[in-house]
Amino acid sequence: MNITVWNEFRHEKENKVVSDIYPEGIHGTIAEFLESDEHFVRTATLDEEEHGLTDEVLEDTDVLVWWGHKAHDEVKDEVAEKVKQRVLDGMGLVVLHSAHFSKVFQKLMGTSCDLKWREADDKERIWVVDPTHPITEGLGEYIDIEKEEMYGEHFDIPAPDELVFVSWFEGGEVFRSGATFKRGRGKIFYFRPGHETYPTYYHSEVQKVIQNGVKWANNGGTPKNVYGNSQPLENISEK
Repeated sequence: MNITVWNEFRHEKENKVVSDIYPEGIHGTIAEFLESDEHFVRTATLDEEEHGLTDEVLEDTDVLVWWGHKAHDEVKDEVAEKVKQRVLDGMGLVVLHSAHFSKVFQKLMGTSCDLKWREADDKERIWVVDPTHPITEGLGEYIDIEKEEMYGEHFDIPAPDELVFVSWFEGGEVFRSGATFKRGRGKIFYFRPGHETYPTYYHSEVQKVIQNGVKWANNGGTPKNVYGNSQPLENISEK
């Protein structure tokens, strides 16, 4: 599988707390544990030409993993549109944490994707609410994260095709923290944890979810749909 991990790569350059946690960038940490799953993994970042998402890169990507937070508006509209079209054509998309506000995710959802949030070192318990789903393979009933940013309902997204995880926070909030969608031929998985000032992407069960999510989002050799004027499959001239 060919995987591209995209990250703004801004917090790591501007905030020592973040650079100390992720010295190779959040994208580097995610790429490393995905590479251990024997995939070909490349990374791309905001300040590269075309944000690292050239036509060649996108055409060669089976699943795109997207992390963004402070620079959503700096993503060029034409690049976001290209990514959206690739998803509609069959590329998988895994959207992490604050990438709920990314242009790509908003375009595909058609809603604001807004929510409540709080940075207060909340404990998060991520409950598995669909234990039959392949994204939950290898997990127990829940995942505990000792410190994370809180996200709370209402989460302004369309009703998910499948709800896989629901989070509870010690402040009392709940959140639909793992949801899947299908758009065109593409499969999308949104997964909530991953605020930049916490070492969440070193958590073995969080890594497992992302590994599983990438596998699930890969459409492989799904045949393309045929549209437009079509000739009959059977001989109807004899009627």
